[in-house]
Amino acid sequence: MNIRKIMTKNVVLIIAFGSLLAGCQKITHPALGDYTKDANPVGGPLKFYAAFDGTSDNPLMNGVDSIRANFPSSNTAAVGEGISGKGYMGSETAFTQYASANDFTSATSFTISFWVKKTPQAAGKGTNFAFALNSSGYSWTNLKMFLEFEDAGNPSTTDSASAKFYLFDQWFEFTGTKRMKNVLNGQWHHLAFTYDETTSVLTPYIDGAVPTNLPAGFGNVTNNGSPRGQLNFNADKPITGLTIGGAGEEAYKANSWMGYFDGQLDQFRLYGAALSAADVAALYANKQ
Repeated sequence: MNIRKIMTKNVVLIIAFGSLLAGCQKITHPALGDYTKDANPVGGPLKFYAAFDGTSDNPLMNGVDSIRANFPSSNTAAVGEGISGKGYMGSETAFTQYASANDFTSATSFTISFWVKKTPQAAGKGTNFAFALNSSGYSWTNLKMFLEFEDAGNPSTTDSASAKFYLFDQWFEFTGTKRMKNVLNGQWHHLAFTYDETTSVLTPYIDGAVPTNLPAGFGNVTNNGSPRGQLNFNADKPITGLTIGGAGEEAYKANSWMGYFDGQLDQFRLYGAALSAADVAALYANKQ
């Protein structure tokens, strides 16, 4: 895959109001305006992209996904510094909710890519969720995928982040000797997770490289003891939304330990393919 095909550039989108209503979710849409868009061919690998550029006074415009002009149903996050321009400024109560993640949920392999700037959460502040893929009634979490940073019960430090990635009831734990190094030191860091259906392996990246402190077999994704192969996000219980900066309201109702992301985020991307190591490194190098 050529990363140049998905390089970021600013363009002015001039969209008829009637077309916007037809293409977006059933919400009150903000006024038209400029927002960051990735160059991506129709049906291309980039399925969802929120730059959080903060160019509008309307929070829904600031959270818009550029791939399908998919406005959030709710965005309570503030605008702050980003790795590129402006970005998402979280808090103990802020999150951005989308009714869908476009056609990302039909992907059989994937890549999740975003930037994070955060310090360890204080005692009593709960687990911080960077994002979550909601699925009403699925398992005990009402979620099929998420990344969370652990609470003070398993405390992180500025040079050692305790985190967990969850996929279809399988936990990939960055704890103990497997912690994420330096991710919560208050500086911008790039995180990416790829899943390749041909190998059934989840591969994490920190600042463009695979961590060297993970044991062999760490990312093996299974289903009833066998390699999972092609994903099916809508099997059993369909995907009901995407939350950035939190786990989603329905998940919170059942699990009070879930907390909102009180750091900063930027350049949130969902691909319907497993990017190569070179592609991920390019996203990091180009602050995408």
